[in-house]
Amino acid sequence: MDLHKPIDLGNRTLEELTSEEKLRYDHQKLHEKHKGHEKMHAEMVVILILTLVVAQLVLLEWKKRYYKSYSIVTLLGMWLVPIVVCLKNHWWRFIFIWLLFSCITGLIVRKAVQRPLEGTTPRLVYKWFLLLYKLSYILGIVGYVVMMAVFFGLNLVFNAQANIWMDVALLFIFYGLYYGVLGRDVSEICADKMASHIGYYTAQGMPTKNLHPNVCAICGNRLLVSTDEEGVIENTYSLSCGHVFHEFCIRGWCIVGKKQICPYCKEKVDLKKIFSNPWEKPHILFGNLLDMIRWLVAWQPMVLFLVQGINYVLGLE
Repeated sequence: MDLHKPIDLGNRTLEELTSEEKLRYDHQKLHEKHKGHEKMHAEMVVILILTLVVAQLVLLEWKKRYYKSYSIVTLLGMWLVPIVVCLKNHWWRFIFIWLLFSCITGLIVRKAVQRPLEGTTPRLVYKWFLLLYKLSYILGIVGYVVMMAVFFGLNLVFNAQANIWMDVALLFIFYGLYYGVLGRDVSEICADKMASHIGYYTAQGMPTKNLHPNVCAICGNRLLVSTDEEGVIENTYSLSCGHVFHEFCIRGWCIVGKKQICPYCKEKVDLKKIFSNPWEKPHILFGNLLDMIRWLVAWQPMVLFLVQGINYVLGLE
C-alpha cells in the first residue's frame, strides 16, 4: 500500500471509502497540514533529544544521591502512570487487572507494615509475591514463545494472522514484565518493614534482639527440622554465616525481596547452596530489565509530557 499516492474523493463521502483508502486519506491530510513545517519539526526533534539526555542525567544523579526518594517516586510512577493512560484510552482489561492487583497488594502491604506484626503475616506476604513472581515469569515466557513462533511462521499452521499473534505476545510480555517489576519493588518494602518489626533485622545498626538457635530470623517462628533432616512440610536452610531459616522464608527473602544478605547479621551470603536452579537466582529474570522497564513505564511518559509542554510554550506544533 502506497501511503504517498494521493486519493481523490470525487462524489464519495468518507464513509464510502475502504479502510485502505481511509488510511491513505488521513495520511494525505496530515501531510498537507504539516507541509512547510520542516524547520519547526527539526526544532522539535532537537528539543526531544536534548530533553531525553538531560532527563536521563538528572535521574541518574538523583538515584545516586537520594536513592530512597527516587525509588518512592519511581514506584508511584510505575503504579499510577499506566492507569492514567488506560483510563484515557478506555483500555478496560488493564484497568480491571490493575484494580485487582492494587486491592490485593494494598491489603498485603497493610498487614506487612502494621504493628504488632501477626505471626502468619510474613508467610502470607511471601506467598502472594512469590505467586506474583511465578505468574509474571510464566506470562513472560509464554509471550516470548508466541513471538518466536511468529518469527518461524508457525502461525500459518493454525491459519492465524501474524499481527494477531504478535499482539498477544507483546501483551503477555508487557503484563509479565510490568507486574513482575512492580511486585518486586513492593515486596522489597514489605520485606524490610516486616523484618524490622519482628526485631531481628534493622536497616542500619545491630539487631534489636537476640536470635534463638531454633527460631527463623525472618518470620520469628520455630524451625521444624534441623538442616540435615528432610522436612515433611519444608526444609531448613543454613547460610554461610551460620544462621538458619525456614526454606520458604529464605526463598522469599532472597527471590522476592531481592535480598542477598543474611536477614540477621547482613553478611553477604552464598546463594548457590540455596538455589541450584539458575533461574531461581535473584535478578536472573528481571535483573537486567528492571531499570529499563521503570524508565519506559514511569519516566518516559513524564519526559514526553514535559517535551509537549516545552513545545507548547515555544509555539511549536
